Amino acid sequence: MKKIILSTFGLLSAFSVAQNKKEFSGYPKDLKINQIQVLGTHNSYAKPVDPKVLKMAGSIMEKFKGSFLNNMSPEEKAKFQEYHPNGLDFAEALNYNHPDFNEQLNAGMRNIEIDVYYDPTGNRFNKPASYEMLKKQGITDLAPFSTEDLDKPGFKVMHIADLDFRTHYTTFRKALQALKDWSDKNPGHIPIFIQVEAKDSGLPIFPNAAEVLKFDQKAFDDLDQEVLSVLGRDKIIAPDDVKGKYKTLNEAVLHHNWPTVNDSKGKFVFILLPSSAGISNNESAYLAGHPNLKGRMMFVESAPGKDYSAFVLYDNAIVRQNEIQKLVKEGYLVRTRSDIETYEAKVNDRTREKAAFSSGAQVVSTDFFRKGNAYGTDYYVTVPNGETARCNPVNSPANCPK
Repeated sequence: MKKIILSTFGLLSAFSVAQNKKEFSGYPKDLKINQIQVLGTHNSYAKPVDPKVLKMAGSIMEKFKGSFLNNMSPEEKAKFQEYHPNGLDFAEALNYNHPDFNEQLNAGMRNIEIDVYYDPTGNRFNKPASYEMLKKQGITDLAPFSTEDLDKPGFKVMHIADLDFRTHYTTFRKALQALKDWSDKNPGHIPIFIQVEAKDSGLPIFPNAAEVLKFDQKAFDDLDQEVLSVLGRDKIIAPDDVKGKYKTLNEAVLHHNWPTVNDSKGKFVFILLPSSAGISNNESAYLAGHPNLKGRMMFVESAPGKDYSAFVLYDNAIVRQNEIQKLVKEGYLVRTRSDIETYEAKVNDRTREKAAFSSGAQVVSTDFFRKGNAYGTDYYVTVPNGETARCNPVNSPANCPK
């Protein structure tokens, strides 16, 4: 009986994998994970914002747009304009719709982005201020949202507290469990790159907005423990695995000491993004007490050249084409975007998509990985070879099919 059960399970697993997008194939056995290129989604957990909230928020933000930019330093303002080259309009920037992780991973996405908020007491995000404000105006036909486990302590998943809070996964634990469940059913998958943005500031434009807490060392310790408790250490490619015998993590990266794709099957690479999507230059508390990220589960977005540098965020591949190619050749991991704030889908422009893939950035992020966008254009993005990954056009060996 046991053999019959196992045999049936094997057939079901094989059928499951067969339904997925074709996994990366035909690559040299010694190909490393920094020598491939994958596609992923931006704000991967998100459900659409209620249109009434968008309209109200857009009207409020329009009044503060000037002062918002004026409060930035010249360097921060330059970064903001690079990351938001088409301006920032909420209705346009959030005009996309993602299914759950299972559907995205089955469609070939090998990069997922998750935004997390620190909530050590619970009950911080149960009553979004925008909904409360609209309800006081007599508006009740609002898009439903789950409050499951929001009353409990733990990391919560959403894009912008009180505004863009509708999500497939209310907690980080639920999001991680969904990833693990899919991975366990598809153990031969190439590594999945997970960006985790630790949100430590809100956008308090509504009365009685939720207080967003900063991430201190304890919060980051708890964040790592959450990853470990759900996935287990054997499913994680951590900084210690790359550093190896080298003096610093950065030295290991510059010596291309990344694991091979074959040795990384069934695993995840976690990358911590700073709050404000990289606009701030403040060093993360995640580094405190962990030189070279020793013992940590995530790599950290940073400028190149620091002892702990391994990953660089350059979202604008048109502006940063040469820098990205240089960093990729040196050994760094880089994330860039094929479309920013839905502009490319709206005007059906593939200039940024082409720049993203030709840059060699290992991770390319899109809001449109399937046919049918809100603008009715033909714009959607796939890995050029039609599989879940391809050999990197900038740094993979000559015998690797591009």
